[in-house]
Amino acid sequence: MIIKNKVSIKNVSLGKNVKIIEPTNIYGCKLGSNCFVGPFVEIQKNVIIGKNTRISSHSFICELVKIGQNCFIGHGVFFTNDLFKNDKLNRKEKNWKKTNIGNNVLIGSNSTILPVKITSGCIIGAGSVVTKNLLIKGVYAGNPAKLLRKISIKNK
Repeated sequence: MIIKNKVSIKNVSLGKNVKIIEPTNIYGCKLGSNCFVGPFVEIQKNVIIGKNTRISSHSFICELVKIGQNCFIGHGVFFTNDLFKNDKLNRKEKNWKKTNIGNNVLIGSNSTILPVKITSGCIIGAGSVVTKNLLIKGVYAGNPAKLLRKISIKNK
């Protein structure tokens, strides 16, 4: 049997001036005003993306992810909500973990984000694997991602 998947945008709450480049698979989520979603992106249900955020092509944002305002998600970034506890796939949502990305976060291409909290203003280098909460505003990179340098808060 051959099953053809249809490109879809279903049950999505869209803010003003949202731009979505198809093909995509986006359902049951909320996109704030002025968001951009590139092609070949999947955004699953119960995801919230803040205004002015850009999601680049070939990225996957699974359930229970919240991304703040003014963020950039590079090409091919993958989020996960299952830590495979007990060495198996957890099929029940109650066993999944949340991810919370603050505002003004930049995530480089081909990064993988496990269920974590990333504080506002962080920069994640391309190809990084984020396995732990990033609670200090800074530049992180590597596998696992480590703090390379703090970013000072400047008053304008």
